[in-house]
Amino acid sequence: MLRALLSRRLCQVTYSLQTHGSIRCLTKTDVETDAEKKLAETLASKIDATVIRVRDISGGCGAMYEISVESEIFRGKRKVQQHRIVNEALSEEVKAMHGLRIHTEVPS
Repeated sequence: MLRALLSRRLCQVTYSLQTHGSIRCLTKTDVETDAEKKLAETLASKIDATVIRVRDISGGCGAMYEISVESEIFRGKRKVQQHRIVNEALSEEVKAMHGLRIHTEVPS
């Protein structure tokens, strides 16, 4: 059980978008796969988010991901509309996936 928890933690990637003057920086805080990094970077380029988390939940084969996005653009929108925004941002990438778990939030 502990081993599963540890390996799951190592697959999680958290990106924080920080603004320094007019420059937006995407900084990672955990170990990630190249595919997780690519998905996070794609989302960051298309959605003005404060937090983006991407985790491969397929055991490493890249068939299923859990994605969390926190953004002001979600304010006033229903969950279905928020998830549609994420799906549209990843429209090309989703074609190669078996499944996608999406979590969205508005910054507090």
